[in-house]
Amino acid sequence: MSEFKVYETTLAGRKLIIETGKFSALANGSVTVRYGETVVMANVTAAKQPREGIDFFPLAVDFEERMYSVGKIPGGYLKREGRPSEKAILASRLIDRPIRPLFPKDLRNDVVVAVTVLSVDPDNSPEIAGMIAASAALSISDIPFDGPIGGVSVGLVENEIVINPTLEQRGKSDLNMTVAATAERVCMIEAGANEVPEDIVIKGIFKAHEVIKETVAFIKGIQDEIGKEKFSYESFEVDHDMYEDIKAYCIDALKDALDTADKQTRDDKVAEVLADVNAHFEEKYPEMSAQIGECLYKLQKETVRDWIFVEGKRVDGRTLDQIRPLSGEVGLLPRAHGTGLFQRGLTQVLTVATLGPISEVQRLDGIDEEESKRYMHHYNFPPYSVGEARSARSPGRREIGHGALAERALEPVIPSEEEFPYAIRLVSEVLSSNGSTSQGSICGSTLALMDAGVPIKAPVAGISCGLVTKGDEWVTMVDIQGIEDFFGDMDFKVGGTKKGVTAIQMDIKIKGLPDEVIEEAIYKTRDARYYILDDVMAKIIDKPRDEVSKYAPKMLNMTIDVDKIREVIGQGGKVIQRIIAETGVKIDINDDGSIYIACVDKEAGYKAMDIINAIVNDPEPGQIFKAKVTKIMAFGAFVEYAPGKEGLVHISKLDHKRVEKVEDIVSEGDEIIVKVLEKDRQGRINLSRKDALPKEENDKTEE
Repeated sequence: MSEFKVYETTLAGRKLIIETGKFSALANGSVTVRYGETVVMANVTAAKQPREGIDFFPLAVDFEERMYSVGKIPGGYLKREGRPSEKAILASRLIDRPIRPLFPKDLRNDVVVAVTVLSVDPDNSPEIAGMIAASAALSISDIPFDGPIGGVSVGLVENEIVINPTLEQRGKSDLNMTVAATAERVCMIEAGANEVPEDIVIKGIFKAHEVIKETVAFIKGIQDEIGKEKFSYESFEVDHDMYEDIKAYCIDALKDALDTADKQTRDDKVAEVLADVNAHFEEKYPEMSAQIGECLYKLQKETVRDWIFVEGKRVDGRTLDQIRPLSGEVGLLPRAHGTGLFQRGLTQVLTVATLGPISEVQRLDGIDEEESKRYMHHYNFPPYSVGEARSARSPGRREIGHGALAERALEPVIPSEEEFPYAIRLVSEVLSSNGSTSQGSICGSTLALMDAGVPIKAPVAGISCGLVTKGDEWVTMVDIQGIEDFFGDMDFKVGGTKKGVTAIQMDIKIKGLPDEVIEEAIYKTRDARYYILDDVMAKIIDKPRDEVSKYAPKMLNMTIDVDKIREVIGQGGKVIQRIIAETGVKIDINDDGSIYIACVDKEAGYKAMDIINAIVNDPEPGQIFKAKVTKIMAFGAFVEYAPGKEGLVHISKLDHKRVEKVEDIVSEGDEIIVKVLEKDRQGRINLSRKDALPKEENDKTEE
């Protein structure tokens, strides 16, 4: 075992401790980070030899949640952790994105970063501790890594920027942003915001970077003291002579193929060039055939980037700040509660909204404080959307990440449960993909919500900004398509309303961004977002529909005294089940006494409300009920006028004519109409059948 070492500093005014040498001696690098009472362990390993036949760097980042970290036993039959939760997958992506560009581009050895959450203090984020732990473990390991990085979360509490806000502060914050950076540059931003103005978001990013620099210096000091020498690896950089040979042969044909506005035609022409190059050079470079593809990839990348950077030219002929043609529709599916189709160039996304009763919220079994989710957004990316002939599989990390981004963008405008007592699910189906499908899903989802009659606070749109760099020079472009995302350096996605930002996700392939690029990207996407909202989406549907779909459940809500909840539910749920059986509605009762009634027919909902009111409130004189005879006595009949509520109809109140025996008028099990007379001194409810009889029957009796 290595010597046990403990290093201590502060982060956002709280103690941050990094320990190493105690656990996991066989990992290439291992640290434990303690931040408050949050404890996270990171172990990093690398394969000794490169993986055969791959043309990418095989990095895997796993964020392992352990339920014991919050003193819980996992739910379900097996009572053990299963597949990662969505929160764990998002945390894995959060760590992956800033560290991936810092590995050598020609490294082909498998690298695995395993971050395990051992203890969670709600005031101190395990995701931030995990990011720091991963950075420290990689830095002290022998794995080639051009770090370290640091990370913090950023809040906006009462208009003040707060670094690593506590649980209480997060509850009041208008901004939930994570920033990762090296000492020199910001390399990852992930944010959800409550329509926060762009200048405040930028201020938060820059303040976060200043704090991160201290953490990076702290980790660098540990690396300098105990870090291992980085191992040598087999480089997969393409052979220079081979590259120049292929370039001389095909560059003109390749440029001609790439210089095509239509994506399908361009792809076909490029494929022809690639096939010709492979056939021409296979014999000349028989032992290097795998590198032919690498050379061709590098040539395409160089060509597209040069056009953008030098000529301000894009493959589809647009200017750098020009958005592709936009269109949209609503109301496409007659039985769905709401639909929105949004198209930007060849990117086409259909979002379908479904409204359900509050009982259909998603129940969460995780390590944070959130136990349920009322608004859900799911994103599907089928193979046919990119023209691939293969079967669809269950959602991967990319689909979960894109769905979470769209969910985050729209969450600030979703009405509260009190304003709109529904569970809401959106599903974005990517029908065609040529870049920025996640932002297309934000726009399509806004249309679907308004089509469904959800009273959102404001429409939300999303757009992305790309980047090409050469040394210290750079150029940005709005609305990047697939080829520009593939060969460019950045995909900076921003969603928001006219008032401000609601979501950011920044992905980059370089080691970080200058401050000026961040500012320019945020303001360029703001201007593009305004155009989409005003000139396109508002012309498709300018406000939410006045009513929900006739196929959506109608929601009624009421509130009762919490002491009366037991009476409404009844022993073993018998009372509430009777109400549901009698009316055909669905009823949800919360611990605070709020009741939500879901019904297709509103009359049935009002009937259920009347029954509940009769259970929890004393009936008023003059009220009419349909009651069931439960017991016959010589002096009258006891009837149940509401579930669990009985009153007496005296024999003299059974009919207008004289009644000799109660059985002459009613029998047990009969249903009769009764009118409330009074509540007597003993608290009994006195009822009358005679006074509730229709006028015609009263007249006949008098005759």
